[in-house]
Amino acid sequence: MSRLSFLAPVAGVIVALLASATMGQTATQNAAEPAAQQPQQPQRKTYQVGEFYLPASRVYVHVDKTGLGHEHAVVGMIARGRIVLGADKDAGEIIFDMKSFQADTEAARKYLGLEGTTDPSTQQQVNANMTGPLVLDVEEYPTAVFKATSALALPKPSRRGLPQYELAGVFTLHGVARPLKFLVEVEPSNGWQRIRGGFAINQTDFGIKPFTKAFGAVGVADRLTIWGDALAAPAAGGVAQAATTATR
Repeated sequence: MSRLSFLAPVAGVIVALLASATMGQTATQNAAEPAAQQPQQPQRKTYQVGEFYLPASRVYVHVDKTGLGHEHAVVGMIARGRIVLGADKDAGEIIFDMKSFQADTEAARKYLGLEGTTDPSTQQQVNANMTGPLVLDVEEYPTAVFKATSALALPKPSRRGLPQYELAGVFTLHGVARPLKFLVEVEPSNGWQRIRGGFAINQTDFGIKPFTKAFGAVGVADRLTIWGDALAAPAAGGVAQAATTATR
């Protein structure tokens, strides 16, 4: 037998052993790293009783005119919100995102019942005046807060026959805090509680000077009417349904 014919079977055995060892090492590595191979499942948010579903919650402001001015409809987002209906203390809070406020969008004008539309250039100018340092000054005061001390049920329903609650607390705007009470009505909406209500304030009570130009010939009124429209997680068994709906 030649030397080469003797070495060939030996070389084959060595190659087979090396291949087996390599496969075993790869299998061990794969078994040790299962998380890297599995996509993570999205987490579903669980809502507390009274917590707002923010994508469907808004605040609207009707701004009346003076002189030759124009009425405006403003819409803003809620940064965080929770109202515990029926609570006689620590009833929650609503934090308004002042930087999100936009004037005269089509949706805002429709919600507040104002006719007509506003062109983009005028909207941009109104937004700049409203959020700038002479009015809301959103860089200095990026949020407004309503801190609810109670949210008590009223014996009589609303004009639409819905349950009513009186919210009492403190409203802080532009760095100034004032006591505030207002009514809301509540109705079920796809597993949530839809809470709607409004109140009126004077800008000057919060250290804000109403915008004017042309020596006062064009301007907005001191009085503002503010409306909230929010979806809140219901009590008891409704919370789970609300959490499921919010992730769809």
